[in-house]
Amino acid sequence: MRLTGVSPESGGTGLTVQTALANPSTRPGLRLPGRVNLIAGDVDVPVYHVRLGLVSQVEPDDPQAPRRLVQFHQAQVADALVLRAGRGRSIPFEFPLPWETPVTTYGGVPLLSLRMGLRTEVAIEPGLDQGAMVPIFVHPLPTQQHVLAALDTLGFSVRQAGLVDGRLPGVAQTLPLHQRWGFWVGPLYAGPITELEVIFVTDSAGLEVILFCDRRLALAGITHPSISRFKIWHTGADQRDWVSTVDGWLRETINRHAAAAAHADWSATITESAHVSRPPDRPIEPGFGLGGTGGGGGIGGGGDGA
Repeated sequence: MRLTGVSPESGGTGLTVQTALANPSTRPGLRLPGRVNLIAGDVDVPVYHVRLGLVSQVEPDDPQAPRRLVQFHQAQVADALVLRAGRGRSIPFEFPLPWETPVTTYGGVPLLSLRMGLRTEVAIEPGLDQGAMVPIFVHPLPTQQHVLAALDTLGFSVRQAGLVDGRLPGVAQTLPLHQRWGFWVGPLYAGPITELEVIFVTDSAGLEVILFCDRRLALAGITHPSISRFKIWHTGADQRDWVSTVDGWLRETINRHAAAAAHADWSATITESAHVSRPPDRPIEPGFGLGGTGGGGGIGGGGDGA
C-alpha cells in the first residue's frame, strides 16, 4: 500500500488525509482501486466533497511558454459529510481512467519526462482544497505495446514523450490534451525524414495511430504537414502481424511525405518493405516475435504460424 499525507495547508482544522492505492500500476480504460482515509483533529471538520484527479505536466501550444501542472480528469468519490473530532473515515474508490490516459511507463521503466499523479482534493471550506498526491504508473494497452514494439524492431528509437495542451483537429477526443511520442527514424527508412512523431488516440473499440513526419520539407520551401492516420481494433490484436502492419503504415506515410517534395533531390519513395527478412504480408513464424520463445508466438507474431 502506498500512503501520501495531506499538504500542510490544513486551514487550522488538524485534518489528516491519506490516499492508499492497492497497486499504482494501471492501464488506460481500467479502474484504479484504493481508499481515502480522513482523520479529524481536535475539532469537527465539515467536508464539502472528496474528489480525485489525474495530474501531470503539460506543454503549452506556445513553445516559449513554460510547462504547467494540469489536472485533466477528475471524479468525485464522496459528497458532503461532517468528520467528528478525533474520528476517522475511510472512503473506498475505484477511480476510472479514461481510454485516452497518457502512457507514463515504457518497457517497464517510467518515462522521466512524463510523470503522473492521483491528487486527492478535500474541500473543507469554500475555496480551500487539500491536495495529497500519490504517483501512478500507466502502462501501454496491448495494441499500443504492439505498435511500440514493432517500431523498435524496425529500428526506431524513442527520442522523447510528452503531453501537449489542446485537441487535435478532426479527431474525436475526450481529454483536453494529447500525448506525443518522438522517434529517431530507423536507418532503413531514413532519407525523406529523420524524425517521426506518433500519437495514440484510444477508445474502448480500438486505437487510432496518427503519424507526423518531421518538417524537413520546409528546407524545400514546402509546408505540407505530412500527417497520416490509421485505425486498428483491440479485438484480434494478438493474432496480427504487427511488424508488417506498422511497416505498411510507415511506407505509406513516408511515400506521401516524399511525394509532397518530389522536386527535391533528397526525396525518394519506398517501394519495398524495409523489414527485408520476409515479405510484408507473411506473418512471423512462431517463436520469432518480440518476446517470443521457441514454439510460441511473441508480440507481433502469429501464434499459429498461419
